[in-house]
Amino acid sequence: MQARAVALATDLYELTMAAAYLATRVSVRASFELFVRHLPQQRGYLVVAGLEQVLDYLESLRFTTEEIEYLRGLPVFHGISSEFFDYLASFRFTGEVWAIAEGSPAFENEPLVRVGAPIIEAQIVETFLLSTINFQTMIASKAARIVSAAAGRNVIEFGSRRAHGTEAAMYAARAAYIGGCAGTSNVEAGLRFGIPVSGTMAHSWVMSRDDELEAFRAYMQTFPDNATLLIDTYDTVAAAHKIVRAGLHPQAVRLDSGALEQLSRDVRQILDDGGLRDTRIFASGDLDEYRITELMAAGAPVDAFGVGTRLSTSADEPSLGGVYKLVELQLDHEVRRKMKTSTGKVMFPGRKQVWRRATPRGEYAGDVLGLATEAGPQAAEPLLECVMRDGKRLIAAPALADVRAQAQERIARLPAAVRQLSGFRSYPVEISRPLATEQRKLAAAAAGR
Repeated sequence: MQARAVALATDLYELTMAAAYLATRVSVRASFELFVRHLPQQRGYLVVAGLEQVLDYLESLRFTTEEIEYLRGLPVFHGISSEFFDYLASFRFTGEVWAIAEGSPAFENEPLVRVGAPIIEAQIVETFLLSTINFQTMIASKAARIVSAAAGRNVIEFGSRRAHGTEAAMYAARAAYIGGCAGTSNVEAGLRFGIPVSGTMAHSWVMSRDDELEAFRAYMQTFPDNATLLIDTYDTVAAAHKIVRAGLHPQAVRLDSGALEQLSRDVRQILDDGGLRDTRIFASGDLDEYRITELMAAGAPVDAFGVGTRLSTSADEPSLGGVYKLVELQLDHEVRRKMKTSTGKVMFPGRKQVWRRATPRGEYAGDVLGLATEAGPQAAEPLLECVMRDGKRLIAAPALADVRAQAQERIARLPAAVRQLSGFRSYPVEISRPLATEQRKLAAAAAGR
């Protein structure tokens, strides 16, 4: 199989603009920011994810001879000077990156990533940054809601077979783990990222035997210490009785269909009466935060959940509208702040910083979005940190388990009303006076033009 052409994992217009910048000798340094204009309707907060893949990409970005020859052969580039293709042959990302740490809660208009680089470099990387940050942040945010609904019970990400391709499945597992999931069924994600992997059995295993109990015995013989038996292939309650009568002692049983609340009660009673009080009940089957909330509110005796499709596709909010916009140009010693003023898409100009305030008890009290040149409010934490300079990382990648732990701590510091699954309160994000003034000034200048 041919290796992916990562340098070409972009939209064509990024490269046509790059060619035009070079042809017209536009060599200014530019700052772009990646942010979300509006939170999805069903999200009170986002959980930032995907930064490590962005930094890996920027450090290793190269155009191969084959890729350049492909571009040279495209009709749109037929009149372009060979200078552009020579430029691509020696292309390296030389800029800097500021970012909010993975696992941090974030809100609308707050830059998740800021790129400062020669404008050609900053332009070429736009598509990869957007697709990576948008996708992983979307999944991590969904996972955080599901984990919250589970109220301390483990949630395993089970969505690989419903994800939008195997690469999406792997990165969905990574993002779900950052969002609080305890593990994944995706083995590649386990290898790549050190995520605990978990699995049970399929209905096909049970159906491959003439007798359901024979299938259970064979599986337990193979995995005597950690077998989870799937018991809903035929009759869930009857299967639980068979396990008890046969003297089997599985680690867990899995319910994957039916009226999970009542079935979990019936199965728990059967297991307890049979002396299997330490056999856990694992539930799956089209679950999400809303269904899990219902089960928990009803007191269903479920010990852990497997969540697939609705997590790995973020089914209720399947896309995140992150954008990547030019906010500043530096020409010699002159800084020119930039902003878009079109209807519905007005933005804030200039390089920005986000400061997070907290109460004396440590609960987050609100953010301030301001210009990066501001001092910022006293006793507030600046969220964007410089993570790359001159195209090189400044710090080693943290262990993903540490990112997950920090995410759980930071999410827990959000006000409870913001973390509610529905009817949540908006988290306060204040616009600083200098930033508001700059926006009004540029808006007035644009109106005058």
